[in-house]
Amino acid sequence: MSAAVPAVAVTVTTPAGPRQVPAVLRAAAELPGLPGHDEFELQPLDDTGVLFALRSAPAGGRPVRLFVVEPRTFFPDYAPALPSDALDVLGAAPDAATTLLVVVHPADDDRTAPTANLLAPIVVDPATGRLAQVVLDDEHPLRAPLG
Repeated sequence: MSAAVPAVAVTVTTPAGPRQVPAVLRAAAELPGLPGHDEFELQPLDDTGVLFALRSAPAGGRPVRLFVVEPRTFFPDYAPALPSDALDVLGAAPDAATTLLVVVHPADDDRTAPTANLLAPIVVDPATGRLAQVVLDDEHPLRAPLG
């Protein structure tokens, strides 16, 4: 992480209204496929509070950038039941107002439109700035088309 980036809040637009989330987030548990990445910077990519880049640049490690969105903007009925252990990992109370983000994969040779991973949302506790990726037990698509 760059020392020049201030630890400010980022506005995420949710169905319950705008929610302030710390710009610097810490992984409560290692994200699948990203060993060594435990600190992330959430950067807005639009003015609406929906599209973000989630960046991590560990010392001596390969930097990564994930595109993430607040899912209910594109999938209004998306309301997954989070397992209680997900909140335990975050250290969040059972009634905590968490924020969901999902990873977006851009269109490419295999996909004609961007897709969102609704099976494994990233859960953020805005109060602590901790995040965890949760694989849901429900049947949600791994590649749900956006658009």
